[in-house]
Amino acid sequence: MSSKKSSENGARTKKKSGLRENIEAILVAIVLALFIRTFIIQAFKIPSGSMKQTLQIGDHILVNKFIYGIKIPFLMTTIIPIKNPERGDIVVFKFPEDPDKDFIKRVIGIAGDVVECRDKQVYVNHKRLNHDYGIHADRNIISASVQPRDNFGPVVVPENSLFVMGDNRDHSYDSRFWGFVDLKAVKGKALIVYWSWDKENFGVRWNRIGQILK
Repeated sequence: MSSKKSSENGARTKKKSGLRENIEAILVAIVLALFIRTFIIQAFKIPSGSMKQTLQIGDHILVNKFIYGIKIPFLMTTIIPIKNPERGDIVVFKFPEDPDKDFIKRVIGIAGDVVECRDKQVYVNHKRLNHDYGIHADRNIISASVQPRDNFGPVVVPENSLFVMGDNRDHSYDSRFWGFVDLKAVKGKALIVYWSWDKENFGVRWNRIGQILK
């Protein structure tokens, strides 16, 4: 009987030990996943067309959160600075008018830059911005007295701030309308498209998966 009880106790101990190991492995995985999401890489989904053609509605992207420094979660205070966003970077940030929402736009101007839009053309430091990612879907030019979409500024970007615009210039709610992005609000730099779902055609955009974002 004692041998049988000893065997049963041993089996229970092994089960408890195995269960404990599984729980520990799950907890470690959760902590690691949270660490990566908080400080290194985070996934985001593109809900609007403001960054077409660079980003499509339904694109799922990975954002590098480490590139601009390590920040304290929630406080968004940088404790280990690495570099600041540069002109041309595609950044994810807390929307100034509603910090609970994340926006994604392209950096047009950094601190000290003079930014101006004249008849849809963008000028930075009085030089026309030549690039192939900004598109215009509407030929009509709107006066600055009506709204700042096509004619704006000039304005000087303040310290610790960014001026951002969507690549889909005629259909983007950006710095032309609501002002500058505080560097503290920047979450990271868009890195790669890891999945893309075309809701209208109910299919995967296989050609977009793996695209490096520039």
